[in-house]
Amino acid sequence: MDFAEIIGHDKIKSQILREIKLNRFSHAHIIVGEDGIGKSIIALETAKIIVNNKKTGFSTDIIEYKLRENRKSIGIDDIKNIIDETSKKPYEGNKKVIIVYNADLITETAQNAFLKTIEEPFEGVYIILLCEKMDNILDTIQSRCAVYKLSRLKDDEMIEFLNKRFPSLSHEEKKSIIAFSDGIPGRAEKFIQDTSFHEIRNTSLDLLKDLNNGDLDVISKYSSFLFKYRTEWKELFTCILSYIRDVFVYKETANQEMLINRDKFYDIKLIGEMFSFSKLSYIIDIIKRAEKKLEANVNPNLVFNSIILKMQEV
Repeated sequence: MDFAEIIGHDKIKSQILREIKLNRFSHAHIIVGEDGIGKSIIALETAKIIVNNKKTGFSTDIIEYKLRENRKSIGIDDIKNIIDETSKKPYEGNKKVIIVYNADLITETAQNAFLKTIEEPFEGVYIILLCEKMDNILDTIQSRCAVYKLSRLKDDEMIEFLNKRFPSLSHEEKKSIIAFSDGIPGRAEKFIQDTSFHEIRNTSLDLLKDLNNGDLDVISKYSSFLFKYRTEWKELFTCILSYIRDVFVYKETANQEMLINRDKFYDIKLIGEMFSFSKLSYIIDIIKRAEKKLEANVNPNLVFNSIILKMQEV
């Protein structure tokens, strides 16, 4: 893959290529964006251009540092290893690129230790930090880096991505995947390739249908499912909200063609008969509040049980 094959992010790609061509490419960079948006792809392709590696294979002058298994942060020892790597001469040419994943998980102490290296790296060394959010990156680090913020892909870009990667998908499948992935190509790939996402889609629909049947066992029936997919809560909530969106659309227009989840038409019609507009709006509010709690690292089990209980009360 090269820059021309990366779908979306055209302005950022052009800016990077222009800076490299004019020999004005900064020594330190931050690429920020949601998981699956394409940060690592852009970083790796940028690195290959810098080290002049036209091959698609491995380059000893592109070093990737990822969060170690069973670790929740990148500490001072990890950063010392990275700093030590920056002092070593390139093997294949005269330039080296260090890519640090999950840079927002570098501890404050480790960031302070990394600051001088980012500010004044060894000649020919380029550092690219990847993160989902800038909140935990120190201002002193941010001010010394060129920052590229990746946005979600537009629908036509997502169609182009799906046509290229999964040409056998039907039009209806693409429409559902685009809605579910919400402009994030990595999420679309997961949805297609990982059977767990099909379980999320089907079981979240069953949850909505069971809310209004007066079943006292709904919490026990679905709490384990929600907790099982606690790390995929964004996908789970996106899926539920896409169904509710379809119910709104169908109740307003009775037009099946306008639905995102057309393959679930009869279920959507049933949910529309079960809930009024006001009750559906209240369910949306419940989910939005739950999102904020999960982003604030509230215990997922408590959040999910609370969601089911509140939605049952609608």
